[in-house]
Formats: sequence, structure tokens, C-alpha cells
Amino acid sequence: MSKFFIKILLFLFILTNQSMSEENLMILKLKDGDVKIELFPDVAPNHVKRIKELADSGKYDNVVFHRVIDGFMAQTGDVQFGNSESGNFDLRRAGMGGSDLPDLNQEFSNLPHDRGTLSMARSSDPNSANSQFFICFKPAPFLDNQYTVFGKVIEGMEFVDKIKRGDESNNGSVSDPDKIISFKSL
Repeated sequence: MSKFFIKILLFLFILTNQSMSEENLMILKLKDGDVKIELFPDVAPNHVKRIKELADSGKYDNVVFHRVIDGFMAQTGDVQFGNSESGNFDLRRAGMGGSDLPDLNQEFSNLPHDRGTLSMARSSDPNSANSQFFICFKPAPFLDNQYTVFGKVIEGMEFVDKIKRGDESNNGSVSDPDKIISFKSL
């Protein structure tokens, strides 16, 4: 009887552990393919909650990558001015907006800005992150402990690498930018 009980506990542990990890996985659909992202709620709980809330309500769908710098990062997430299907879409203002939710306090950590890291964009105020985020193409250690890391690409980085790059002489601004097709929890 005790072996049966142990097997049931082990099965429940594996099932629970798998479902807990799946709730922190998201799919970012891009023009070239799907990108699987792991979120870090233990490191940045408020930022993860915000990303999931905006993503699962469809706010990131059709939002452009307004600033993309080769060898550095791709920035997106301006749900106010960056949604190419919205009446408020304004490519010149994309990157200046956020959501209708309040700004977030920083949740800096010791996690490095490695290739594939997702981190929140903000103004010079560390407590000004709202909806915009970026994905690092390469390690960017100068950002460590200054921006909130909330996730990492675990599959499909080759599709992130194909995002249209911006004009280096204009801080990475992109004319005719690529966009998020959809961003949802698994």
C-alpha cells in the first residue's frame, strides 16, 4: 500500500510541477515563427503579472517593434501608439506610450542581460516601466541591475534575429516595422 501511495504522490508532484512551469510559458508569434518565452515570477512578480495581463487580453497583438538596434535589442510593447491596427497608431510616437495601467516599481535583480533576455523598457526614472519591453540580441551587461529582467527566450531566438532592424543613425527607429502577431500564455 505504501508503494502505491508513493507512486501517486510522485505522479501528483510531476503533474503539479509541470503545470506550474507551463503557467510561466508564453508564445510570441512573429512573422517568421513562434518564440517560446519563460517568465520569471520569482524574480519580477509584478512585471510578469503585467506582461501576462496585457498579453492575455490581446493588447500586444499587432504592436510594432519600433526600435531595433542590430547587435543590441528589439523593443516593442507600446500598446498606446504602437498597435498598427488601432486608430491611435502613430509610428512617430511609438515608444512614447504605455498602457492605461499605472507604472511599475523596479524589480531589479542579479539576472544578466544575456542573449534572449526579456527586460522592461523605461524612462530615466527606474519606476517608470509600464508595457514596453525589449529582447536582447546579444549580452548587454551594461544594463544589468538597471532594468527589470522578467523572462528569457527558450525556443525560437532565430525568429527574433529576423526582426527588421532600424536606422542606426536614428536610435534604431524602424520604418515599416515588423510586429507582434500575437502574444499569449500557453
